[in-house]
Amino acid sequence: MNSLITDAAMRLRKVGIDAGEAEAEMILCHLLLSERLEMYLEGAGKITQATLDKFEEIVKRRETRYPLQYILAEQYFYGRKFFVDEAVMIPTPETELLCENAVRYLSTLSVESPAVLDIGTGAGVISVTVALEAPQITMTALDISADALEVARKNATDLGADKIKFCESDLFSALGDGESFDLILSNPPYIADGEYEGLPPEVKADPRVALTSGSRGLDIIEKLIDQAPKYLKPGGKFMFEIGYDQAEWIAEIVDNDSRYRSHVLFKDLNDIDRLYILSVY
Repeated sequence: MNSLITDAAMRLRKVGIDAGEAEAEMILCHLLLSERLEMYLEGAGKITQATLDKFEEIVKRRETRYPLQYILAEQYFYGRKFFVDEAVMIPTPETELLCENAVRYLSTLSVESPAVLDIGTGAGVISVTVALEAPQITMTALDISADALEVARKNATDLGADKIKFCESDLFSALGDGESFDLILSNPPYIADGEYEGLPPEVKADPRVALTSGSRGLDIIEKLIDQAPKYLKPGGKFMFEIGYDQAEWIAEIVDNDSRYRSHVLFKDLNDIDRLYILSVY
């Protein structure tokens, strides 16, 4: 079994996948329905010819740099396994920072059932995670893609977050004028159009609509900043992810918008500007 993993890891590294060994382990764990330790302790006795054939099929496909998450139809996020397919962007660990801050903020509110909105829900990792970690809330999740919403609904059902309201919407368009929220969350597209061709093959496999947003990557973010106050309750917050080089531009936009009383920037574990939190009056 060790040689199986070593050989696969070598093949993956040859095509530019640095985490070749970890991915080979993930593939085998997936096929054996085992955790990593269990796989090493007991996996050798569970490997059949069918397992070897499937393992080879997956490794060959991964050698094309097609994302392993799409091949396996799964991605772990915040300790939970989410279903993913080509209709949604593959969730990244950086987005856990958004969820952590959302849950922390919600725990400070004295409101009996805070209302939360997730814009561009994709696979539903933000809405499902926050709904499970803060079960006192009411969650509404929007996405422009009907196919993405089907994935999000599946994840909500599979993981037990069955009270989320999902709705097809272009940003806030499906909301009524009277709807308002204590917290708005978003991981919007924020990659500049000109950067798209230089992205790794795995990232370019994501739906482009979930990645790029104009010449500076700010088109959607600017719309969200402009419209969010209309849907926030007094004192509410808007939390969203940003690109690595966008913090100063966003600060300038917010400084010129009198509806916001404060803004805070958080870096991710790689010391990259990642999360903006805006507060309204």
